[in-house]
Amino acid sequence: MSNLIAVLLQSLSARLGIVRGEDLAQASKNAYPAWANIPLYVLAEIAIAACDLAEIVGMAIGLNLLFGLPLIWGISLTALDTILLLFLMNKGMRTMEVFIVSLVFIIGISFLIEMFIVSPVYADVLKGFVPSKLDENALYIAIGIIGATVMPHNLYLHSSLVQTRKFDKTSAGMKNAIRLNFFDTAIALNLAFFVNAAILVLAAAAFYVNGYYHIAEIQDASKLLQNLFGNTAPTFFAIALIAAGQSSTITGTLAGQIVMEGHLNLRIQPWLRRLITRLLAIAPAIFTIIFFGDQALGSLLILSQVVLSLQLGFAVIPLIHFNSDKKLMKEFVIQPWVKIMAWISASIIVYLNIQLVIDEINGWIATAGENKFLIYTLVIPIALVCLALLIYVFIHPFLTSQTKSRKQLPHGQAMDLSEIKPITYRHIALAVDFSGQDQRIIQSALNQGGKSAHYTIIHVVESAAARYSGKNTQDYESQLDHDSLLKYQNKLMEMGYKSDLRIGFGTASSEIVRIISELDVDLLVMGEHGHKRFKDLVFGTTINAVRHKLKIPVLIVR
Repeated sequence: MSNLIAVLLQSLSARLGIVRGEDLAQASKNAYPAWANIPLYVLAEIAIAACDLAEIVGMAIGLNLLFGLPLIWGISLTALDTILLLFLMNKGMRTMEVFIVSLVFIIGISFLIEMFIVSPVYADVLKGFVPSKLDENALYIAIGIIGATVMPHNLYLHSSLVQTRKFDKTSAGMKNAIRLNFFDTAIALNLAFFVNAAILVLAAAAFYVNGYYHIAEIQDASKLLQNLFGNTAPTFFAIALIAAGQSSTITGTLAGQIVMEGHLNLRIQPWLRRLITRLLAIAPAIFTIIFFGDQALGSLLILSQVVLSLQLGFAVIPLIHFNSDKKLMKEFVIQPWVKIMAWISASIIVYLNIQLVIDEINGWIATAGENKFLIYTLVIPIALVCLALLIYVFIHPFLTSQTKSRKQLPHGQAMDLSEIKPITYRHIALAVDFSGQDQRIIQSALNQGGKSAHYTIIHVVESAAARYSGKNTQDYESQLDHDSLLKYQNKLMEMGYKSDLRIGFGTASSEIVRIISELDVDLLVMGEHGHKRFKDLVFGTTINAVRHKLKIPVLIVR
């Protein structure tokens, strides 16, 4: 059921992206008021962090099984995969797709080999497709399976990535793109279904048949695999766990950026986005190991997938609304039978989630003892607020008929240029460093202001003495730099330009900003040193530090 729901919802997210040219987060921002978008964004971020949490735990366990690395070390090492992400993103989207597909292939092959090793009774496997009663424990696991299969952040991601495909923006072109993406989704998710089913079959055939009824930890499962089927089985098991962890690294980062840009109109660097997500996921994992021990990671793993399922309603309900909007989707609005299936899927997910929350809260109350007041004053109000938000997300599109203007990009729109007037710079500052490009800097400044402007020549002494003593520095470099500035000033005055000079001591960026803030300057002209990457780390970068702190135009001369 989870897999069929995933195919349906992923196809709806692709339809949204292809037809409307916006992802689920952007569509939500345009459809719902600002106050509702903030909690929707927070819930989506929690889901992304929960997915990442599962992957780092799985990867850490894989490293532990394969190399004997302590779990807390393995979890800490997962922070370094930001470097891998940067490398793959520089290689382009297609390279990342190939990488992810390769990892999924490794996972599938690993579990396929496991299946051959274990050799289950396939007649019993088919009986396993008959639904059974969901008691408390089974409901908790079932909710985790729904979250792990459908994964709300993938709805955001898929609705955005389909827009990277080339297709004609005509009716026929969009129909063809929707059809191809449906096949793509169905194939990918059905392959994932066989992998997920193989995991469950493997557990049943390897342990339950052999009398092991209480295998709750992945590490125990690996040890028993080794005892029952030799050294090969746990090796492939560990490789699959590591590959799964890395495949999530990229998808989680991209989904996080899409959610942040769509809901908040905020765009940050991918490496920073990745680092924030990973740290949010690493923190509870390390906390769990420190306070509850390694054995608690298995429970944390399942909890993370349950959290994914709990967030599903807040993504699925808007997705169905957007695909049902005739004004925006026009001829591509979903058929009534598709809409019915989608709402049935959403109802099942929401009902099971609500039932789980009620069961969990009742269980906590029964065992809380003197701490019951925390549940009544903290947990229950939060649950009720989330329920109220879910109800609002459902009813809001029925109550509003007007569509907000689309603001899906983190920047504004083109301005009216009919009132353009020439800019006259009265006071121009130019930063020189005697590096050989001063002539170009001075010439560029003179071209901007002519002889009507006033020019202030700035130089910052960055010697060790200058950084320590500031303006009291009287070393040879300071005196030499002052004399050189005087030569520039005198030459400009001979040419008929009005000029003065200012000298700073210490860090170039902060001193330039300080001097500019003391003057009524219209424009700053400065040179670009040409450092890149490693050299910026070693020598520092002045331009970015300066331009982000100034409110005046900065002309950079290369």
